[in-house]
Amino acid sequence: MRDHQLGGSSVHGNLPLELDAFVGRSAELAGLAGVLGAARLVTVTGAGGVGKSRLAARAAVRCAPCDGVWRVELAPVRDPEFVDHAVVEALGLTDHTTRLPRETLLAHLAERQLLLVLDGFEHLVEACAGLVGELLGQLPGLRVLAVGRRPLGVAGERVFPLAPLGEDEAVELLLSRAAEQGTAVADGPEVREVCRRLDGIPLAAELAAGRLRALSPGQLLDRLDDRFRLLTGGGRDAPSGSRLRSTPGAPPSRHRTLRLAIGWSHELCTPQERLLWSRLSVFAGRFELEAVEYVCSGHGLEADDVLDVLTELLAQSLVVREETPAGVRYRMLDTVRAYGADWLEAAGDAARLRRRHRDWYLGLATWCELDWFSPRQHEVAARVEAELPNLRCALERCLAEPEAAYLGQYLAGSLWFYWAGCGRLSEGRHWLEQAVRLDAGHERSRLKALWVLGYVAILQGDTVAALAALQECREEAERSGDATAVAYAEHRSGCLALVRDDMARAESLLRSALDRYREIGELNSNVLMGQVELAMARAFQGDLADAVLLCEDVRRVCEDHGERWTRTYALYVLAYAAWADGDPARARTLLTDCLAGAHSFHDLLGSVLAVELLALVTVVQGDAAEAAVLQGAAARMWPSVGLPLFGSAYYNAPHELCEARARERLGDERYEECVAQGARLVREAAVSRALEQPTCTNPPPPAPTRAGRRRAEVVLPPAGDQRA
Repeated sequence: MRDHQLGGSSVHGNLPLELDAFVGRSAELAGLAGVLGAARLVTVTGAGGVGKSRLAARAAVRCAPCDGVWRVELAPVRDPEFVDHAVVEALGLTDHTTRLPRETLLAHLAERQLLLVLDGFEHLVEACAGLVGELLGQLPGLRVLAVGRRPLGVAGERVFPLAPLGEDEAVELLLSRAAEQGTAVADGPEVREVCRRLDGIPLAAELAAGRLRALSPGQLLDRLDDRFRLLTGGGRDAPSGSRLRSTPGAPPSRHRTLRLAIGWSHELCTPQERLLWSRLSVFAGRFELEAVEYVCSGHGLEADDVLDVLTELLAQSLVVREETPAGVRYRMLDTVRAYGADWLEAAGDAARLRRRHRDWYLGLATWCELDWFSPRQHEVAARVEAELPNLRCALERCLAEPEAAYLGQYLAGSLWFYWAGCGRLSEGRHWLEQAVRLDAGHERSRLKALWVLGYVAILQGDTVAALAALQECREEAERSGDATAVAYAEHRSGCLALVRDDMARAESLLRSALDRYREIGELNSNVLMGQVELAMARAFQGDLADAVLLCEDVRRVCEDHGERWTRTYALYVLAYAAWADGDPARARTLLTDCLAGAHSFHDLLGSVLAVELLALVTVVQGDAAEAAVLQGAAARMWPSVGLPLFGSAYYNAPHELCEARARERLGDERYEECVAQGARLVREAAVSRALEQPTCTNPPPPAPTRAGRRRAEVVLPPAGDQRA
């Protein structure tokens, strides 16, 4: 969750920062804020480029409820099935269970006062209407501000149609945008006539402002007049899908006025600028410079020229530059992108560009999978997060084309680290299940998708689906002689046995898998996690010393390679061992490192297990009340992980020991009060509190006896199942 500044106001949520001045619209802003205060569903409608998104964001700030304003950008979403996923993603939610995304939303929003902004839904009306109707029907604290070209058609909807700017405001906007680009232009009859011809549409005025670097207002008006005369009779040079047809001499509609302004900007572009504009339309959402240089170069546009041409499109407001956690990204407004897509199709170059787009993101996934086992794990996670709309686009294209289906299987499997390591299990399973259903004639790619599907199903607690996928993977891998797939299938089968409390089988399978990894020279985060899981199995069987040796080795290798994700689980085992040896201070140090790492990757299982063990360490150090608070916080986190403590005696033992000690010191009533206090903490607050060093209010009890230590060795919970 984040706090953002918008128009001088701080608002809790994810609204983007404003990069340029907000001009005019004071009456509309007050009107929309008033409607938002009276209705739970308001839809701002209007033509493309009329300024709906900017006005909605401003009004949302004025009406922000206590739990903030959260914007869902739906323009890059192509598949209606991903509407729910997009909302979950925008809210920053992580859920590792088999619950559907909508169930996750209902659970998360149940007690919150929140404004949800759905921006750019018009191509997904049916899916969005169904979602909004269900959410509003069950969540009294939720309000929805929808932004699109048409109403949603949901009961109780208040429609707020947005008209273009008045003449004075349109002139102010054009002059303001020109000044921001370093061009001083005075108000005058020609500037006002330009704004009138452009019907006060903000995007059209901004495009015109970009041309005032090279043209005087008079020249700009003359060219615009030529464009009107040409296009009202049917354009000779425009793609057939974008020609403007109307009665000669009649003023075009606002939609056609915008298309006219965009087409006029297109005419004023150089040939290279037109090429790049059309080719950029293959991207979904934001894109990076390196991707543009690869995907869009060639056939009339050299890679070395791409940056200069892109800079010109930026100066003309045809492309927008944005700062993201993954670095600088660019995007095109939907109306501008759609115009470029028409030209790309008309040029007969769309299929080639889509292939290049696909190949770039296949390469990106390959690089990220390799780089996950490095000091750049967080950078990799941020990059995949930023590129997710384009990766989805590549997956859709691959899985929809029989000849490219094997590439879709490879891509879905290569993103295992993101599905499993960054809390995207539900989406990962969606793609993986689609991929393994296809017979693409490329066994190796399908086998990878199969073992990753088994892995994801384990992390979701779906043991039946996991067993089916892993058995099929192993049988097919042995038949085809794929030693790598055999090793991974065996490894994940050992992980499955571990979470099912079959320690002997888990140890046997994990040792065999680790031997296979050594034989084929495999070393990565998966291999090290297998060693941590083996340590779990050894600890369950009473050999905590062996578990420590295994995890110290994992910790050393992780630190040598800069690996952070698997390291958190090794730290968890070492922390438990430190507690069992009567050293709670060292256990706390290890656990705070573990928790910080797990939380940074949105690893819910690693986080909740660390909080549970920190509660036990806290009661040992003498603060029973704080221990009970942490147990309450953990209890709130478990539903997003799965069955609380998995119904396992191994997992339950540390929790039960902590509870027994805390109840003994506090009494039942006070203990329950503290647990209830912790249960009110959201995950961010719970993690922050758990990472704070508590103050001991009572002297610590004696260190565990030797008998107690033997008991601890038997009940060590298996962190390595990684439902993260």
